[in-house]
Amino acid sequence: MALILLIEPDKTLARIYAEALASAGYEVKLAKGAQAAISLTDRQTPDLVLLELQLTSHNGLEFLYEFRSYPEWQNVPVLVNSLVPPHEFSENLILRSQLGVSEYFYKPETSLWQLLHAIAAHLQPAGQTIS
Repeated sequence: MALILLIEPDKTLARIYAEALASAGYEVKLAKGAQAAISLTDRQTPDLVLLELQLTSHNGLEFLYEFRSYPEWQNVPVLVNSLVPPHEFSENLILRSQLGVSEYFYKPETSLWQLLHAIAAHLQPAGQTIS
């Protein structure tokens, strides 16, 4: 069972995403902020990170810089699911090139199904397709 680290400060959204991910067969660890996420990752490396960029205390970019600074976490896929407008993401190539963000989703325009489909695609072994 794949482990997903869900970093979502909004309690309602965190519950909805966690329940949907668990129903899809994933193990979910939930963190409301960057420090809690690093602490959880220290205990067990996730197979994928689902990240909101707007966090309290340390923001999502600060989390990504710290997360990617560890060699053992370099290849963990990170999907951003955020309220930060897409044009801000597309102008910020650092997210993709230096911080290894695999995909960006804008919450107001992304369905739960789209998010689950993308997660499944990133966790599929090479050569397998998703139905």
